[in-house]
Amino acid sequence: MAITAGMVKELREMTGAGMMDCKKALSETNGDMDAAVEFLRKNGQAKAEKKAGRIAAEGIVKTVVKDDKVAAIVEVNSETDFVAKNEKFQDYVAEVAAQAKTTSAADIDAFLAEPWALDTSVTVDEKLKAMIAVIGENMNIRRFAKIETEGTVVSYIHAGGKIGVLVEADTANATDAVKECLKNVAMQIAALNPKYLSSDDVDAEYKEHEKEILLAQAKNDPKNANKPDEIIEKMITGRLNKELKEVCLLEQEYVKAENKENVKKYVESVAKAEGVSINLKSFVRFETGEGLEKKNEDFAA
Repeated sequence: MAITAGMVKELREMTGAGMMDCKKALSETNGDMDAAVEFLRKNGQAKAEKKAGRIAAEGIVKTVVKDDKVAAIVEVNSETDFVAKNEKFQDYVAEVAAQAKTTSAADIDAFLAEPWALDTSVTVDEKLKAMIAVIGENMNIRRFAKIETEGTVVSYIHAGGKIGVLVEADTANATDAVKECLKNVAMQIAALNPKYLSSDDVDAEYKEHEKEILLAQAKNDPKNANKPDEIIEKMITGRLNKELKEVCLLEQEYVKAENKENVKKYVESVAKAEGVSINLKSFVRFETGEGLEKKNEDFAA
């Protein structure tokens, strides 16, 4: 059967595959459109397996929020920043975020195994492999998180997707000022990367570990050689409290404040001005590629 340009265009629009791949698929299947789609899927699987060992530590973070009540955040990785800026890649990541917003999966393996919402004949993982074949780089859906709340959830994306944040708050009335407050808190989280919501959330084991390190530092400092143990203990407590202020969101100095108030005081001031209650409940922060091995290209070599 003669393969026409119109058939190639139709298959390309259906699958997103490259023009030459579409032409080959139609030739191999004698112009059968359904069989050609299946051919591309199988071929995509093979291409994906070949690329699976390559490092994918670039990419973007995307968020999606529905009615201020349901939100999702995902990190999808690519091999290069060039692909991360590609419109096709970014559209795909937006689709992954939309999938995460409706998922009931508890972990990434369950998420990858569930049907792809836009085409339930394939799984999320199979759709990923098809996109690897289309884009030509190894890709990875690294992680996702979902928040469902009776209060309010907002999102913030920094630097075009390098960092993404979700912030959840119990609040009776999410006015524009309240949402702006939560957005400012999300910007704070993006900038200063707190590990905990408050010092009450820091487990005792972490505190004891940090105290041991601070104690060793204090005793190794010649200036403290003649100081009694109770003085050193007070010094350590003060240093630990200072450290906790840096890693606990509510105790951090609010970066946009002129009077050095902390985040807790800032949120309380907005709540008072709006006549509502605002209780920060949780947050999620994803930074693209954090903790991943980066590919080191020595172009000179």
